[in-house]
Amino acid sequence: MIANSNPEPDLSRLARTVGDPSRIRMLTLLMEGRALTAKELAYGAGVEPATASAHLRRLEEDAFVSKTAQGRHKYFRLASPQVAQLVEALMVMSPQAQPQRTGANQDAPIRLARFCYDHLAGRLGTGLTAILLERGLLSIDGKAFAVTAAGESWFQSFGIDLGSLRSGRRQFAHQCLDWTERKDHLAGALGAAIAQRLLELGWITRQKSSRVVSITESGQHGLQQQFGLSLRAAA
Repeated sequence: MIANSNPEPDLSRLARTVGDPSRIRMLTLLMEGRALTAKELAYGAGVEPATASAHLRRLEEDAFVSKTAQGRHKYFRLASPQVAQLVEALMVMSPQAQPQRTGANQDAPIRLARFCYDHLAGRLGTGLTAILLERGLLSIDGKAFAVTAAGESWFQSFGIDLGSLRSGRRQFAHQCLDWTERKDHLAGALGAAIAQRLLELGWITRQKSSRVVSITESGQHGLQQQFGLSLRAAA
């Protein structure tokens, strides 16, 4: 028997894995960046627990999700930021499942501000990225972002330790094409650090069981004062 010497990745298998509606729904649920149980994923995907377990095994085998046991429960999360990038890219390319029937602002909250894995997306994410570029705190370096000399000082003053971010194994700062805005937002360790800092400041809050981010009143003031950014959900 001749062994398969084809060095190329098995893209067809990965396509079949994410092509299943229940599995892609599970990956979408995990895009909020938090770990979920198999029961929660089953409910969110609209399948029976036994069916969900089979789907999760397939996702785990193909390195889309990772599993952590805690007590009697097993929690699943996206296996890597690269998986989140893939899901967001698929959202960009996918057509609308059905026409909107209740007006153009039907999904305004998720378009305004949301988590893309652990960094910010939507108008908030792309808006912050654009301002950091306009002010010369970031520059574009191929498919990545680089922090400028002015940015080094600014990020430190904003409470973000760039040295510790750079010392980690994760990609520091890269472009992620936004699903709703069709523009790049800041991803990677730096993008995650900015999101975490806004949470610490109380400028944003996470909505339970959702990717949607709420901008608080203090956040509206802080974003306007610090970045000149004014964002409010459509009525």
